[in-house]
Amino acid sequence: MTLSLIPGTANPALAEAIVGRLGMTATTCRIEAFPDDELQVRIGHSLAGSDVYIVQSTGPPVGRNLLELLLIADAARRAGAMRVTAVVPYFGYARQDRRTDTGEPVGAKVLADMIATRADQMITVHLHNPAIEGFFSLPVEHLLPTRLIAGRLKEIVSGDAVLVAPDLGAVKLTQRYADDLDLPVAYVHKERVSGERVAVRRIIGEIADRSPIVVDDMISTGRTLISTIEALGERGCRLPATVAVTHALPVEGAVARLMSHPVGSIIATNSLVQTPERPAAMEILDLAPLIAEAIRRRHEKTSAAGH
Repeated sequence: MTLSLIPGTANPALAEAIVGRLGMTATTCRIEAFPDDELQVRIGHSLAGSDVYIVQSTGPPVGRNLLELLLIADAARRAGAMRVTAVVPYFGYARQDRRTDTGEPVGAKVLADMIATRADQMITVHLHNPAIEGFFSLPVEHLLPTRLIAGRLKEIVSGDAVLVAPDLGAVKLTQRYADDLDLPVAYVHKERVSGERVAVRRIIGEIADRSPIVVDDMISTGRTLISTIEALGERGCRLPATVAVTHALPVEGAVARLMSHPVGSIIATNSLVQTPERPAAMEILDLAPLIAEAIRRRHEKTSAAGH
């Protein structure tokens, strides 16, 4: 099968970098929006017998980016693609992985079902909850960039650092970083006291006179990280903190809000497009090598099998 890569509009720079890593040319796909916001997708040539990979994060604007992914996948099938893989560096609605009250949907499951109607498999990066893989009726390759981020942390952090999980959901992630960096860990235990307010009850681990590296899967509003950093400072941690995440959502004011607190640097990846106004202290690492290798591995395995 011929390898074909189609970039969506959610993150063209990342798609271009992946294409460059694979040493190929992207398949041309015209995407236009009508005045009523309907999208038209057109692939300019036949994809008969092709192994097609569509690079499209489903971050903000989530609805448009998801629909664009589905339309491209449908167009690829109608153009003769033998197999369609959705490459979704950031999977939106991942935080809606369970019902918290009656009458609510499970948003992550809804999106998983929608993608499965048009794709044969999916490659994604750092799901908010690994259990989301089980929502899909198609094969999912779940990539983790912890070694990429840990490699950069090794270059900039001091030997007195401590890795901090800002909540219980980040405990396993923090331990992964600890294995790579050979650093101690601390865990923050929080309790929700109202609809929007969360209080830090205790911090488990030795943090006094240590430089904190707070790790999580994403920055959204920044409030979880801010409450963690404030609690660390109150308990004798040596600020400013380093923040390391995979996904930095382009939520207005989030990064600026975080940087207004004692944060020395933020490390994130290019799973989502960042605004040009991002602060100099925010460093963006490239996911293209990780994703390109996953695409190459899957394509070569399929070609060797004779499919």
